[in-house]
Amino acid sequence: MELSMMLDYAGDARRAADQAAELESAGLDAVWVAEAWGFDSPTIMGYLAARTERLKIGSAILNVYSRTPGLIAQTAAGLDAVSGGRALLGLGASGPQVVEGWHGKPYDKPLGRTRETVDLCRRIWRRETIDHHGITDMPLPPEKGGRHGKPLKILTRPVRSAIPVYIASLGPANVAMTAEIADGWLPTLFIPEKARAVWGAPLAEGAAKRPAELGPLQTVAGGLLAIGEDAAAVRDLARPQIALYVGGMGAVGKNFYNDLAVAYGYEEEARKIQELYLSGRKRDAAAAVPDEFCELMTLCGPEGYVRERIEAFREAGVTMLNVTPVGPEPGDRARLIETVKNWL
Repeated sequence: MELSMMLDYAGDARRAADQAAELESAGLDAVWVAEAWGFDSPTIMGYLAARTERLKIGSAILNVYSRTPGLIAQTAAGLDAVSGGRALLGLGASGPQVVEGWHGKPYDKPLGRTRETVDLCRRIWRRETIDHHGITDMPLPPEKGGRHGKPLKILTRPVRSAIPVYIASLGPANVAMTAEIADGWLPTLFIPEKARAVWGAPLAEGAAKRPAELGPLQTVAGGLLAIGEDAAAVRDLARPQIALYVGGMGAVGKNFYNDLAVAYGYEEEARKIQELYLSGRKRDAAAAVPDEFCELMTLCGPEGYVRERIEAFREAGVTMLNVTPVGPEPGDRARLIETVKNWL
């Protein structure tokens, strides 16, 4: 099992990247860079490539609406080049609020777009000449206004012809597609004890169609990490994030994370969290998150307990434990990473 962390993109990006670089020597294997509607992730990933030597650097996620498949392939190939073959391409459909509200694109055909983007990226990295007509046209045909385009292949030679592709997915059809075509899976709000009941069937459905050359599906999941006799209190730090996703990431009836909370068995709580969050009562929404939800998606407590949580994630199929180390003293983050890496 590998060890990764999500970069804190809401604050000082350079400081966060520098801190991630410091954790490389403590044993961190990978860092994931979110984008949402904040700073773009490729710029920060390029900075990370220059600041590190061994860390894998992944996008979590680039959405498949705001960039063309050609540009996504170029971006991943560029990161792979400047990092010496350490790029991980995390893709996803994001959600209607971001895609339509921030990027001004209609939120249509999310699965088809994702599948097509993955296929085109892999063909581009193999330096195929691309003549493709689907959701995306490469080149643009005359009947759609094209006049000068011709089939092209990527000008430069990628460091790797197969950059690992991870897909962020939650819904059954999307998870099945992920298990079929992706190198890895980026689930959100992952509870290992409940994962099989929610995703077991779609994962099996996709695995049955999976090409053998892809190998086993890699899964990235985890949560807050704190070790100590009083570390259980750190779980409460997960409440605002859970409330944000379950309550605020989408309108009523259009929130994938709310649907997931319902699938986990927190139907009434999910409704209440969303109601509170959308009415502006964010603190109340965080307080309404069930204690069990906070506990099961984190790794906070005495040493023996945290080791049990790690094994729960491992048994649920997690191959890269994605943690957010929390400690009151300078150097605690590095010590936590080193400790857990030695356990893995």
